[in-house]
Amino acid sequence: MIGLKGTLNVIDNSGAIVAECIRVLSGARFARAGDEIVCVVKRARPINPNLIGTQAATQKVKKGDVRHALVVRTKKEMGRPDGRYIRFDDNACILLNQKKEPLGTRILGVVAAELRMKNWMKAVSLAPRVV
Repeated sequence: MIGLKGTLNVIDNSGAIVAECIRVLSGARFARAGDEIVCVVKRARPINPNLIGTQAATQKVKKGDVRHALVVRTKKEMGRPDGRYIRFDDNACILLNQKKEPLGTRILGVVAAELRMKNWMKAVSLAPRVV
């Protein structure tokens, strides 16, 4: 359950580290795994001006950027259709571009299986593990 002012870890290689939710786009009050949100980047990896064209190209965001994001993990437990409940240790998201595709090229950590049910196949294929 990610609401207004909720903080999330960013688990892709877009350059952001921590993001803060400023809007839930599903129309609900809270976002769950698989929901899209609007967030602002609170902490980002610094861009070194000496590395123009190499590592600087991988940092696609900077502090203060407003981006769309996909929630991939939540601390609040979620019920599955088979009766099990699952929860994670943190709230996490990945940043999206204008075409609703992941901004980074890698996802660093596990994601919830609810993404597959909500047709976020690109995020599922990039993740090392789906739980």
